[in-house]
Amino acid sequence: MRCISCLLIAITLSLAFTANAAERAYPTKPIRLISAYAPGGGNDTVGRAIAQKLTDAFGQQVVVDNRPGANGLLACEITAKAPPDGYTLLMASIASHAINPALYAKIPYDPIKDFAPVSLLGTTANVLVVHPSTPVKTLNELVAYARRKNGLTYGSNGVGSSQHLAGALFGSTFGLNLVHVPYKGTGTMTNDLLGGQITMSFANSVAALPHVRTKRLVALAVTSLTRSSSLPDVPAVAETIPGFEATSWWGIVAPRATPAAIVDTLNREIVKGLNSPDMKTFMSGLGAEPHGTTPQEFAVFIRSELTKWSKVVKESGARAD
Repeated sequence: MRCISCLLIAITLSLAFTANAAERAYPTKPIRLISAYAPGGGNDTVGRAIAQKLTDAFGQQVVVDNRPGANGLLACEITAKAPPDGYTLLMASIASHAINPALYAKIPYDPIKDFAPVSLLGTTANVLVVHPSTPVKTLNELVAYARRKNGLTYGSNGVGSSQHLAGALFGSTFGLNLVHVPYKGTGTMTNDLLGGQITMSFANSVAALPHVRTKRLVALAVTSLTRSSSLPDVPAVAETIPGFEATSWWGIVAPRATPAAIVDTLNREIVKGLNSPDMKTFMSGLGAEPHGTTPQEFAVFIRSELTKWSKVVKESGARAD
């Protein structure tokens, strides 16, 4: 009997040692980083930049796998059901982890229970832009114009997107009746805005900045609490309405039950990459602010965003199904 007990203990210790050794050796093969959006957008662009940093750090390829569809539901479901071994990660966003749970009656994942937060990557303000033909040059002029011209249109890259809800929050804050025009992507929305088919948009800065710099669009305000370093002359809405904030963000999460040692390894290299001078320059060029956090800090952030945007979705009456 004693021999059997000793054997069982030896096997248990051996398995624990093997698991710990595997975690210490991580990664030993390529890692898949799932992006919920098509190539070219902020989620994909930032994802590819951090994937390269991790590739350089680990000596293993980190491959971005674009899985667009259903406002991020598909990518989240794939990640949630993946083995919790650190080889499948997700570019989480404000849509996937803060908006979708309130926007849809039912989603195939739980943003809190089904994922292990790794780190916030960065935040970016939405930029309130108008077509140059719009007879306004300031935020206050736009508000006055919107009150005179009841029903001004604003475009977004889809129902429930950060652009949509930034507009809903703006309209309710200023008491404006704005008409939301959803598109199936940023590209088609931007084309119509440039063509004057819609009046304005709370566009992601990654998409808006090139057109603001070439004066094809006029930036009136940013939706971060303070001015953006990439648009220092453009005021924040919060300068008029203190506390107004509607920023987009990106972060990395893993499937739940991913070993803490692996999460910590990923977090360490992600934060190191975000703090590198070239990454800071890259993020600044996108109009984004890098924010490496601990897994615990990111978990708290996700919960706070979920609470905030659930309220905005409810007040806006937005539904996706």
